Amino acid sequence: MTISDIDNISGMAPLTNMALTKAAVERAQNRAESLPGMVVMFGPSGFGKSYSATFVANTLRAHYVECRSSWTKKALLEAILLDMGITAAATIYKMTDQISEELAQSQRPLIIDEVDHIVDKKAVEIIRDIYEGSKAPMLLIGEEKLPAKLKRWERFDGRILDWVPAQPATDKDTASLCRVYARGIDIKPDIQKEITQLARGSVRRICVNLDKVRSIAEQEGWDSVDKKRWAGRGFYTGQAPARKLI
Repeated sequence: MTISDIDNISGMAPLTNMALTKAAVERAQNRAESLPGMVVMFGPSGFGKSYSATFVANTLRAHYVECRSSWTKKALLEAILLDMGITAAATIYKMTDQISEELAQSQRPLIIDEVDHIVDKKAVEIIRDIYEGSKAPMLLIGEEKLPAKLKRWERFDGRILDWVPAQPATDKDTASLCRVYARGIDIKPDIQKEITQLARGSVRRICVNLDKVRSIAEQEGWDSVDKKRWAGRGFYTGQAPARKLI
């Protein structure tokens, strides 16, 4: 799966991590029967992991849930069953069986995003129970320290087929995002490169800055923007501006 392939089949901007995520899930789907079926994608906030997971969920018909900080085991199970369109049973163990049975029959992948929230609450074994009951391909997505957190559970760690580090955004990613966040504005390569460098790998910061360029260009009546035209306007870097004393 290449970036150009993604561009042909998705309405989303094709990004490096979308290809990596899809390839990782497909490895789990096509693994030998004796191999584990979980893959883990990890990386800093803003690298486009959730964006990539949404793409994979749509293209591979995967079940997808994004965890919240307040979620318990029960909340996670209820969210998965809601995505499956199944009425949740009354108890945790019955809900676990419901999910496992559905995944075992369909063999559709299960993607659990922001899984750090579940790991931090020491509730991660419920995910292993689902896997053991279904053997279905699973993708877990979390922050940079997720692999170290999962190492604490030896029985869980042994079910991992592959670890996939999310990659920082590239100049090609910025060019792709221009078509979504700055549609109709010709953003020249010199300013694209500056936006990529200032983002320090973050897809989110690239999107914010491209939207800023688009907004200013529309206000000024520009149809193209280069560094010379943009000079003095600045970009969002993630840092709050210093207070100006009056």
